[in-house]
Amino acid sequence: MMTENKKPFVCSFCNHGFSKESTIITHICEPKRRSLAQHEKHVVLAYKAFNRFQQLNALKVKSYDEFSKSPYYLGFVKFGSFINNIKPLYPNTFVDYVIKSGTKLDHWCKQGLYDKYVVELIRTENVETALSRSIEHMVSWASENNTEWNQYFNKVSLSRATYDIQDGKISPWLILNAPTGKTLLSKFNDEQLLMINSVIDPKYWISKFKKSSNDVIFVKHIVEESGL
Repeated sequence: MMTENKKPFVCSFCNHGFSKESTIITHICEPKRRSLAQHEKHVVLAYKAFNRFQQLNALKVKSYDEFSKSPYYLGFVKFGSFINNIKPLYPNTFVDYVIKSGTKLDHWCKQGLYDKYVVELIRTENVETALSRSIEHMVSWASENNTEWNQYFNKVSLSRATYDIQDGKISPWLILNAPTGKTLLSKFNDEQLLMINSVIDPKYWISKFKKSSNDVIFVKHIVEESGL
């Protein structure tokens, strides 16, 4: 204890003493690291998800300091990184879906859980929303590739298209009702078709289209007008 008292520079996060000011400046303990990470994007997402978990479970909203000391900190930060990396459809909706699913925090970052969310989402969103976000994604792709957005189905690489469809970025409403979308699907190999099967699911969508004939007419009108 006497030795510690001779060290005048004390870390306010872990209370560890240091003899030199230069040492404490470069010192990084876990509490300090968590404090410094507060404004990093994945940590911001983690903190937001943590408090959403608190709200949905009728628990008190916590300060960031309380969150950083929580035993759930690392699990939520991992989830924040997952959200930041995959950029889910409707992030807030995804967070609510995961929390309400009853899945353990350790499994929130599993791809299978997100894939299930995507399938359920694209089957329930209205057709206008599905078209709007699909076209928005195509516009973003076109900007990246210096081309027109309505050339997506003609020019997108098969690997990129596979990812976009599997991830729900391009809705079956558009893919299955645009001639160029159907042509794109015919180019996929068996492995790629397997990867998007749960999203495309012809049996489900053919049935849905039959029950939603007016929506199909609407989609085909948009397809024709946009030159897809």
